[in-house]
Amino acid sequence: MDEIKKRLSLLGKFKYPLLVLLAGMLLMLLPLSPEKKEEAPAPEQRLEEILSSSRGVGEARVLLSPSGVIVVCRGADDASVRLDMIRAIRSYTGFGSDKITILKLAD
Repeated sequence: MDEIKKRLSLLGKFKYPLLVLLAGMLLMLLPLSPEKKEEAPAPEQRLEEILSSSRGVGEARVLLSPSGVIVVCRGADDASVRLDMIRAIRSYTGFGSDKITILKLAD
């Protein structure tokens, strides 16, 4: 019986700090404000936008995988455009030119 009284008195002594701790834990469980956060575009989309806006490339579609990059675009016929694209992709992704494939987009 003395043990129970001792524990209850100890609980009474720390009652307010325990309530504050419990309230804080409950607040952490609540979801954040419902405002929408803008999501950054996927790396493929960013690369498509940059390449498509480059001179001579035209419309571009990009596929990124762990083993390389495939780009299909209208300007793939021009060797200087392909070289510029490979340099840009290499800078952005870190892949060597042997992991980058540039294909002509079908008309």
